[in-house]
Amino acid sequence: MEKKFFRYQKLMRPRSEHCCVPLCVVSARYNSTWKRISEKKWIVQIRRDDFQVNKNTKVCSVHFRPDDFMEGTRLKRLKKVEPLPGGAAKLSVWERRERPLTPDPDSDVDQEDMDFDVERTGHDYCSVPEAAAVDMVLHENEELKREIEDLRKQLEQTKTIHRFGLKRFAGSNEDIRFYTRFASYIHLMAFWELIEPATHRMIRVTNSKVFKEPGNTRALPAIDEFFLFLMHLALGLKQKDLGHRFQVHQTTVSRIITTWANFLYFVLGSVCIWMAKEQVRAHLPEEFHQFRDTQVILDCTEIRCQTPSSLLLQSEVFSNYKSHCTFKALVGMAPHGAITFVSTLYAGSISDRELFKQSGIINLLTPDMAIMVDKGFIIDSLVPCKIHRPVFLTKGKQMSADKVRHTQSVARLRVHVECLIRRIKEHKLFDTVIPLSISGSINQLFTVACLLVNYQCGPLVEAWSH
Repeated sequence: MEKKFFRYQKLMRPRSEHCCVPLCVVSARYNSTWKRISEKKWIVQIRRDDFQVNKNTKVCSVHFRPDDFMEGTRLKRLKKVEPLPGGAAKLSVWERRERPLTPDPDSDVDQEDMDFDVERTGHDYCSVPEAAAVDMVLHENEELKREIEDLRKQLEQTKTIHRFGLKRFAGSNEDIRFYTRFASYIHLMAFWELIEPATHRMIRVTNSKVFKEPGNTRALPAIDEFFLFLMHLALGLKQKDLGHRFQVHQTTVSRIITTWANFLYFVLGSVCIWMAKEQVRAHLPEEFHQFRDTQVILDCTEIRCQTPSSLLLQSEVFSNYKSHCTFKALVGMAPHGAITFVSTLYAGSISDRELFKQSGIINLLTPDMAIMVDKGFIIDSLVPCKIHRPVFLTKGKQMSADKVRHTQSVARLRVHVECLIRRIKEHKLFDTVIPLSISGSINQLFTVACLLVNYQCGPLVEAWSH
């Protein structure tokens, strides 16, 4: 397109007038024809925000066509003209041009005699972008939008990879088993779907150890808090380590663990795990054909704890069997391998008989049932049912063949409860010495670990799954 040039001669005027059109660089320093703004249609076409018109508001000659001026006059005078279509919209990025050079006031050249050409930098209101250029810009915009969306997805994926959370390990069942003890990611999410509706009513522990109503903001998403809790149980990781992994403060980790221990203790504890005798009979493995009346197999287990400074407390929690300070619990298993009874934790010095008596299981037994226990449970006078127990070897006497076969059969079946307890202690938290600082929540932690075994693992014996 042919470029148009206008010749300007500098005027020596005391006043300083400027064109009101946006981006126009022409002022009264150079002679120009000016049009005062008075009609509303001109104001509309200027398109300036909060535009206030006064007597000095003018438009310079750059914004008129040559045929808008009268011919035969010494000075340029405008005909009666209408505002050009398109208004005074700002130039597009590709239409902007550099400002015309202004004379240097320090120059030796006489500025009064200076003549120069200024490329028309004003606003060609009649020009319309070519359709091909518009299409090209629109196409580039669409490509940029797609590129931004792709970059946003890549950023989210990068954040997920570097952020320690459940989604990071969703594709690896091996990692899920390592961090949570659940058999696979599908099993874990199936369990999450069971408890997730109740998480909205969770009572959280605050800084002051006071329980607050639900609805508070979380430092982590609920499912990542659950993942953190499972890692604490499964790996026995210290709170400081978990804080570094999940990028939260150690105090926050402590509150999350206590909150979820209490929450799962009540949620899972509200489900009755004790089975009716008809259900037990329906799932009885063939290995129990000699003991078809067995309702539960019982055994005690102990977890080590930190030695208290008080001598009195030491005497209460010291276990002669473990030669260490311990907490002790009674665990019951149905013949097909499911946990059906978990007592609270007691001091390690308590005997098996006394623990059995205080656990509350006696109230669940009826005369048509039988229990299977180790020979250390001298509870014949406490229970209303039959007891399957290895035979005691009387001093100086040899057991009969029938008693030997009975003892071997009981021992062969009772070993399954020991395997179940080993599954519970695969939660590495109980491999370590439990600090007294968490003694207030250790009962909830242990009970939850026991109840989770019913959801985390398959049958004790593969043949029992059929």
